[in-house]
Amino acid sequence: MAKAPVFLIGVLVLYCWAASANAEEYVIYKDPKQPINRRIKDLMDRMTLAEKIGQMTQIERSVASAEVMKKYFIGSVLSGGGSVPAPQATPETWIDMVNDLQKGSLSTRLGIPMIYGIDAVHGHNNVYKATIFPHNIGLGATRDPQLVKKIGAATALEVRATGIPYTFAPCIAVCRDPRWGRCYESYSEDPNVVRTMTEIIPGLQGDIPANGRKGVPYVAGQQKVMACAKHYVGDGGTTKGINENNTVATRHGLLSIHMPAYYDSIIKGVSTVMISYSSWNGIKMHANRDLITGFLKTIQRFRGFVISDWQGLDRITSPPHANYTYSILAGVNAGIDMIMVPYNYTEFIDGLTILVKNNFISMSRIDDAVKRILRVKFTMGLFEHPLADYSMTKYLGSQEHRELAREAVRKSLVLLKNGQSSYKPLLPLPKKASKILVAGTHADNIGNQCGGWTIQWQGLSGNITDGTTILTAVKNTVDPETEVVFSENPDSGYVKSNKFSYAIVVVGEPPYAETFGDNLNLTLPDPGPSIITNVCSSVKCVVVMITGRPVVIQPYLEKIDALIAAWLPGSEGQGVADVLFGDYGFTGKLSRTWFKSVDQLPMNVGDRHYDPLFPFGYGLTTEPVKAN
Repeated sequence: MAKAPVFLIGVLVLYCWAASANAEEYVIYKDPKQPINRRIKDLMDRMTLAEKIGQMTQIERSVASAEVMKKYFIGSVLSGGGSVPAPQATPETWIDMVNDLQKGSLSTRLGIPMIYGIDAVHGHNNVYKATIFPHNIGLGATRDPQLVKKIGAATALEVRATGIPYTFAPCIAVCRDPRWGRCYESYSEDPNVVRTMTEIIPGLQGDIPANGRKGVPYVAGQQKVMACAKHYVGDGGTTKGINENNTVATRHGLLSIHMPAYYDSIIKGVSTVMISYSSWNGIKMHANRDLITGFLKTIQRFRGFVISDWQGLDRITSPPHANYTYSILAGVNAGIDMIMVPYNYTEFIDGLTILVKNNFISMSRIDDAVKRILRVKFTMGLFEHPLADYSMTKYLGSQEHRELAREAVRKSLVLLKNGQSSYKPLLPLPKKASKILVAGTHADNIGNQCGGWTIQWQGLSGNITDGTTILTAVKNTVDPETEVVFSENPDSGYVKSNKFSYAIVVVGEPPYAETFGDNLNLTLPDPGPSIITNVCSSVKCVVVMITGRPVVIQPYLEKIDALIAAWLPGSEGQGVADVLFGDYGFTGKLSRTWFKSVDQLPMNVGDRHYDPLFPFGYGLTTEPVKAN
């Protein structure tokens, strides 16, 4: 009798063993109920060096494929500025591309999902028909952190609408010289204003729960995206505003002007920090171990991952890519975790592998990088939700988001002059008039209105995406009886002979982005000055400036009856008309000092020699008109 149970136990053991072989073996890192640190350790214990280095590699979509993802264990893919799956691609086309790459990652031995990143810096600006919000310089003028937080939440939804979980935003540069071509990406010359605007981070990523840990990367779920504080550190302080150049500052100057917003970003749970191309006192930031490992990771206790800028390692040497092995060594040992290669990924992977195998880069440095990348991937739920579906496509360019952008435009406008004397204000304009003139290169041009980083990296003039131009907005707003005449560049005879009640002149800078936008003279581009002269010498005129920064305006100020800084308002030009005609009042305040001449630059609020045309914080106000 005693032998039967032993026999039965044997059968049961065999049965259970067969069943477990069929079912997937329990793996700690795949279990969302396990603590994140346990999941990280379990996964890292299983990883080979090649799999670890793959996680540290970010490549451009144009060189990525499911096969490449699988073969090289690539950890991340990005779209460079204007890099799209097809011109005017639909959200579904974006999702299909991202998912196709993701399936390559999921088919690897360990199935570690990749992160797709993109520059959504004023809305989801690479994507056709997305809502384009005002650039940061305008948002700084609103002085409204809660508005900026809402913009972050709306941007997150539009980015997720295309299947993407990561944006390279916000830019928390403190632009100290408007000659810099990225000055419009900076909220203000004042670090305190920039600090308040880091509220965009909980907008993008979600609020850290009341019982959650402050200062640890946090993404609240599938309607939120990873954010990226950039460019660490001092990008806005370079000599003469030259892009990627040298920021000359004492340690105290660096920490008091350029560093404070990073502290706020880390407390608010920012997932990643991007390193700046620029140097501090001659040392390239991409090679600055003291500031990346010493200050950011050790003193500020940043727990997310540090990412390089585009070809940031190449640019450690001059000329770029002169000694790539040295660049890898310097950048990775400085503490950069993920490298935006973005094209020659085999060169990077082979180079890093050799450096590790020959003990020039320690295994502990590699493990630090991979641990940080995995922490963010686990935190955001990427292992549980690696693939996007079409359920969120409805958010792209939604009416609700366009209304929010329109509100942001209204609040960002700064009224610099209103009438030749304060007793005779020109604004708000009457909606009822016999005939009005709208003139200028920027009156009927969505591309000019949006600026750089729109559809393409440097932006593009013309009808490039959906939106409302300022001309259309004026026509929508005036009385049906009012005749609106548009002439882009009228001569003074035409203006005089037509007996206009008043004119609205919309001029400014053409679209530009980094480097191409660097400008040492900051004059108003032609034909802007002649349009102002021809129109304003013949009829009462309001000039609306569409610029990414203050420009030289003093020579024309006498002729102009009313002057508005509208910055780069984005796709919702209706917000300009809302305030011009008094449905809402002007409330914006300069987030930058408006200089008289470029010889004064750099000149910032608090400087000993401070003699601006319009000081930091300046902005006239008007009351809304009840019935116009």
